[in-house]
Amino acid sequence: MSEKILHVPSMITVGELADTLGLPATTLIGELFKNGIAATLNQRIDFETAQIITEELKLDVSLELKADEVAQAAKRELSDQAAERAPIVAVMGHVDHGKTSLLDAILDTKVVSGEAGGITQHISAYQTIRKDRPITLLDTPGHEAFAALRQHGAALTDVVIIVVAADDGVKPQTVEAIKFAQSANAKIVVALNKIDKPTANPEMVKAQLASEYHLNPEEWGGDTIMVPVSAKTGEGLETLLDMVLLVADMEELRAEANIPAEGLVIEAHMEPGRGPEVSLLVEHGNLRPGEHIVAGLAHGRVRTMTDYAGRPIKEAGPSTPVTVTGFKELPTFGDRFIEVKNEKAARQLVATHKSELEHNAVSSNVTGSDLLKLMKKQDETEQLDVIVRADVQGSLTSLIDSLKLLDNGEVSVRVIRSGVGNISENDVRLAASSGAIIYGFNVLLPPAVKRTSMRDKVSIRMYKVIYELLDNVREEMTELLAPEIVEAEIGELKVLGVFRTTRDSVICGGEMLRGKVAPALLARVMRDKKPIAEAEVLHVQRQQQEAKEVFEGEQCGLELKTTGKLIVEVNDRLEFFTRELKKRSL
Repeated sequence: MSEKILHVPSMITVGELADTLGLPATTLIGELFKNGIAATLNQRIDFETAQIITEELKLDVSLELKADEVAQAAKRELSDQAAERAPIVAVMGHVDHGKTSLLDAILDTKVVSGEAGGITQHISAYQTIRKDRPITLLDTPGHEAFAALRQHGAALTDVVIIVVAADDGVKPQTVEAIKFAQSANAKIVVALNKIDKPTANPEMVKAQLASEYHLNPEEWGGDTIMVPVSAKTGEGLETLLDMVLLVADMEELRAEANIPAEGLVIEAHMEPGRGPEVSLLVEHGNLRPGEHIVAGLAHGRVRTMTDYAGRPIKEAGPSTPVTVTGFKELPTFGDRFIEVKNEKAARQLVATHKSELEHNAVSSNVTGSDLLKLMKKQDETEQLDVIVRADVQGSLTSLIDSLKLLDNGEVSVRVIRSGVGNISENDVRLAASSGAIIYGFNVLLPPAVKRTSMRDKVSIRMYKVIYELLDNVREEMTELLAPEIVEAEIGELKVLGVFRTTRDSVICGGEMLRGKVAPALLARVMRDKKPIAEAEVLHVQRQQQEAKEVFEGEQCGLELKTTGKLIVEVNDRLEFFTRELKKRSL
């Protein structure tokens, strides 16, 4: 049976896609979560993301772009004034295959001469120079960061350098990197790292990539450039950058230079003494200090602007990463920024953005947290949402398997994101929107991420012993267990007379049939062996004297406190008892 073809627009909301596919929205949202995208019903996703999710759900359908949008995309051409721009390169790969070392080696050996101090803080983008041409490097500490770039419709990445250790071969995160690069229509250049090791076998890795992932090396007649490199010795780094420039030349990358600046927010945090410090990647136009910019619900005037190394610059053109101060509040990662004429225009644009958000909120009345609760209702058990980060894949697999074993009939653990490597700001954002706890096992918590977690009140727990981590999860699961209601029977009285009934109390008298009665006990009114209502014993009197306790065989008077009007009749039975909520443990 052939696949059914569905035509969808280039941007579609999660709710609309769910309707198109005939799926419950919660199913689609759950699949997006697995791919590192925290989405709501009104969240817009791009066509490529919709394709990936549809494929992973193994639906018997195929998505195609609407014909009118294909035609529109074909007509979308840059003006004659568009200028050549630097390629934007994402460096991705398995966590222990030398991605960070390779990036450091490139920056250490290829930064502009005269740079003072080097890189003193972590930002998400850098620039290097090769043959007098700039190359912008995006540091992607987790594949979720790259997914977030695509989620916000910012397919700014032109080339992806996929780092594969020549002594280890293709690993799960390598496969993820390939998938993301292909879905973003980015050109792939493979860096076969660690060739300095005696156990390196680049030919084995090439064969693996060719046979399993259809990345055929050029020397084998394919179209994928593969460069042997060593981050340790520096071998092959210049060739790698040359290949990136070659791919860029083939793509003829251009951008509009003579329009108001626009681009993407790639990082934002509060810097003591400086206020909001925001890293931007300029896509079009030229950004200068003193200009007014808007990003989502945040706006400001660029007070200072520095390059990736912290040096002041007076202008940032297309493909340039910069760090600016001057925002009045923190924008959100992934927000698009745009330059406007003045503060009045900035305020008006922010008001428009806010109005659109409020309209969406009113029309759906569903937040990310609400959706997580809806997803929980599919299963009647309580769920503890966690995000797990571990140092190596083996530890991560062991952790997740161990967490599954903690599930019982009432409380289960749901891992909404997991990965190898340090805790990232994307983890914190997902935790903030979902109420999840982040667990780190043998990983680091970068200072910038810690600041974000404190601001967003996200709980991050770091462990080096797996059993201590599991014990903490067990404690959190225990808190979700519904407490046990424990009732203890204390006594019973037969009502012989009712003296006064008001809106919230009853005064009556009777004889104790068994046990005892005392103030503060609860009383269940029984009539014809059926419970009628409950009340609290306020006062007990014996022979018109206040009594602490009255026992079996004795007569007494009672004042009962009620939450609503209570009718007590002669011959009713009052059962006295205590009720406690007792914490349960797993």
